Amino acid sequence: MPVSLQDQLVVAISSRALFDFEEENRLFENTDPASYLRLQRERLDVPAAPGVAFSLVKKLLAFNTAEQQRVEVVLLSRNDPVSGMRAFRSAKAHGLHSIQRGVFTQGRDPFGYLRPLGAQLFLSANADDVTQALQLGYPAAHVFTDSMRASGSHPKEVRIAFDGDAVLFSDESERVFQAEGLAAFQKHEQEKATQPLPEGPFKPLLAALHSLQQIEVPGMRIRTALVTARSAPAHERALNTLMDWKIDVDEAMFLGGLAKGEFLREFEPDLLFDEQTSHVRNAVARFDQVEDVSSADRDLAWANIRKAAEHYKVDFEEKDWHELMKG
Repeated sequence: MPVSLQDQLVVAISSRALFDFEEENRLFENTDPASYLRLQRERLDVPAAPGVAFSLVKKLLAFNTAEQQRVEVVLLSRNDPVSGMRAFRSAKAHGLHSIQRGVFTQGRDPFGYLRPLGAQLFLSANADDVTQALQLGYPAAHVFTDSMRASGSHPKEVRIAFDGDAVLFSDESERVFQAEGLAAFQKHEQEKATQPLPEGPFKPLLAALHSLQQIEVPGMRIRTALVTARSAPAHERALNTLMDWKIDVDEAMFLGGLAKGEFLREFEPDLLFDEQTSHVRNAVARFDQVEDVSSADRDLAWANIRKAAEHYKVDFEEKDWHELMKG
């Protein structure tokens, strides 16, 4: 009988999100595929350094035991099969022995394989792949490979934050707000307070995380948060929707338009799903959490964050990374 991943949290991830293949990728983009392939062959036995999503993947895989596989991480990459071999060897070298499945498309769009994999989350360093995955209805996040590495301040806890409208919930209410303003939005939500909101693209991921939360794993836990611009009385429909889904979140922040940055700095999420702005807000929120980084590296990281903010039309008050540093 074929093996099934049906009862597992399935996370598909690109090799560039899991490992630091930036030098190799620059060679691929600036020269020719043959030079890139030659370099990967030369480095087959050289483990790649951890990438920006490595710590998150390591924590998720800690929910697996010898008796039960609860989380399945699958490599899904535009890389060629030889580069895929190096990715598998790198995973083994870093102790990620349960990463045993992968699809490598050698330049072709890989997101079509999300459906047969049954993936609840797709992490990629390619923004176009993420966009197309979202269009297919799969929760996906663009991991910026130049951004700073995830914080190690909570190594035994996976923290994931979700926006509400157009993320966990459909954009039905958001469209009212955009078309008619705040007063009309509040009136609309009060009138429909007991009517559950339709599902958004990231609801299946939250449901899978909720199921994983019900399993006791010594030393590991998942913590989820709803971080939304909604405020009372519109908060009731959001909470009633979660109760209708029989899903609990650990924290809920109804900010009424307040900037999310300070709240995210306090929560310290591994991932934030906030439409296409997630990577920007996440990078800003955790900027002061990374130690042993030079000022030059912070200058580079800040320049990349500002570039992404301009691309995705994300506003934040800080003009310089020094303003983000605590203490």
